[in-house]
Amino acid sequence: MPHTIAVAGKGGVGKTTTCGMLIDYLCKKNQGPVLVVDADANSNLNEVLGVEVETSLGAIREEMAQAELKGSIPAGMTKADYANFKFNSALIEEDDFDMLVMGRTQGKGCYCYVNGVLKTLVDKYAKNYGYVVMDNEAGLEHVARGTLPHVDTMLLISDCSRRGIQAVARVAEMIQEMELKPGCMGLIVNRAPGGVLDDGVKAEIEKHGLNLLGVLPQDEGVYRCDCNGEPSAKLPDSNPVKVALKGIMQSMGL
Repeated sequence: MPHTIAVAGKGGVGKTTTCGMLIDYLCKKNQGPVLVVDADANSNLNEVLGVEVETSLGAIREEMAQAELKGSIPAGMTKADYANFKFNSALIEEDDFDMLVMGRTQGKGCYCYVNGVLKTLVDKYAKNYGYVVMDNEAGLEHVARGTLPHVDTMLLISDCSRRGIQAVARVAEMIQEMELKPGCMGLIVNRAPGGVLDDGVKAEIEKHGLNLLGVLPQDEGVYRCDCNGEPSAKLPDSNPVKVALKGIMQSMGL
């Protein structure tokens, strides 16, 4: 079975950027291919990785709905056959990793159907990979729904503010309440000036009993990538954020 890593945290704290750099680190270890799952309806992990996404599960769902309405499902194929064919085409294949993008459906309505498809595809493909990395939206909907059968490592990402720590502490409480029981769960604090935490932030982390795995520094290179629409995961390995993240991963045995 693959080692599954879920990344969670509120929006705007650099969660997806951290996830992209983590994927880059795992790929360069050459310990088996990585299955990347962008489970955020507002998908942009592909931009951090520098990957072109032509479709998503949400887009395919809309395409299928239109085909059913217009009666344009190919002759000789059942609705189930057509769905299986279309959803299997959603796997994006790169040199070092493959990627599934959930995306969003149009208009109103819940994401139950697309969530179900995502779970089915992860179950189907996961056994072929050394690692599965899932970038979640602010909540833990996909983890709670069992999209990943088991989470080996849960990474909670926060910025270096007290409010950010408080928000991620609520996520940790949710994980305990849902009895997800990841093998390892810890906090990574992002965008710390000089890579150093303020005493007030340290006190907030201790107050909530969070397991601090490490700190990532605020970095001009990452900021410029975000401003220019460039893939921050492809920054040089000497980049301060990448160096700090590598140290955290190695200390965890990853």
